[in-house]
Amino acid sequence: MVKLGKKVTRYVLAVIPGDARVDLPAVKTLMKGTYVAFASSDIAERLAGSVTGTILPFSFSPELEVVVDPSLLENDEIYFNAARLDRSMVLRTSDYITVAKPRLGRLILDRRTLSEGVSSLERTALS
Repeated sequence: MVKLGKKVTRYVLAVIPGDARVDLPAVKTLMKGTYVAFASSDIAERLAGSVTGTILPFSFSPELEVVVDPSLLENDEIYFNAARLDRSMVLRTSDYITVAKPRLGRLILDRRTLSEGVSSLERTALS
């Protein structure tokens, strides 16, 4: 959820690699927002048309904009849940981009910083 001023709210479906984490300030900057947060589960499920954990990397709602981190394009294929927890799908990344027509924008935390943070936490835990 991104607020654009006090009265306008936009919703973004951030599509990122599975080993990455969303950088909320980057989403706020990309969308030119004044505030950013994760949408409630109820809103996310309503906009996506599926339950949490099974949300597809596509939007079927004009209220939900799909934004893909460019790092996803480094992979030949993308894997995602098929709107069910017990089924997955694979698509060629180029086919996904053709069908979904997403906006591209940097959305993830730097993986090096993230892994360095985990390593220092592990070292602290072991001390």
